This record gives sequence, C-alpha cells and structure tokens, in this order.
Amino acid sequence: MKVTAGQIIHRGLTNRCPNCGGKTLFQPGKMFDLADNCPACGLKFEKDEGFYLGALSLNYGVTLVGCLTPVALLWYWGVLGPKVAIGLAVAGAIVVPVLLYRPSRSWQLMLYYSFLPQHLPANRRKLDALEDENV
Repeated sequence: MKVTAGQIIHRGLTNRCPNCGGKTLFQPGKMFDLADNCPACGLKFEKDEGFYLGALSLNYGVTLVGCLTPVALLWYWGVLGPKVAIGLAVAGAIVVPVLLYRPSRSWQLMLYYSFLPQHLPANRRKLDALEDENV
C-alpha cells in the first residue's frame, strides 16, 4: 500500500492517521491528550521531544493572521471602538488557539509526512525486497 501526497493531505485536514487513515489521533474522551500510537496501525505520532513545536507555531500563526490582525485593522480603520477591539482580541487570543489545538497537531503530522512520505511505514520498502535487489 502506497500512501500518496493527496492522501496525506486529506488525512491531515480530517485529523486522521497519516499512515492508515485511522479515525483519531487523540485518546478517546480526552480533548487535549494525543495518543502515543495509532490504535489501528501502531504509527508513533511523536517522533522526538519537541516534535509538536511546529504545531504551536501553526496555531500561533493562524490565530494572529486569522483573528488578531483583522481585529486590529478594524480598530485602526475606526470600524470598532477600542473597548470592543480589546474584548474581541482577548477573546480571540483565548478561544481560537483552544479550537485549533487538535487540528494544529494533525497539520504538523501532515506537513512532516508531506515532505518526508518515505518515513511512513506504509511507504517503506520491505527489507527482503532490498536484499533481493542487492544480490
């Protein structure tokens, strides 16, 4: 089974395992606890300590560009008053990262495997095939 770039992107956008398409990356019943491995195929989700710092950056960037920048621009152009703008900015700075926590983890896996698809177990060649080629 070969996992294509399109499948990796689709699985990343739908919070599924990049290797097998398993339904969840998170522990059942827990909003913020990422599973260690995929329950279906056993893929280890966290490669090294700090692997998900990219997810933090993605979450921060989307919050800044998608929420805080528009509020600042609307305040600058006089569409929003200062109290309303501050209230929206504070609410957005709290709510948006919480809402994007799970998708940003999935997006990090998607980006990693989009650039390095050969690291997926489904895309690795069997050792027997490699030995046959070398003989």
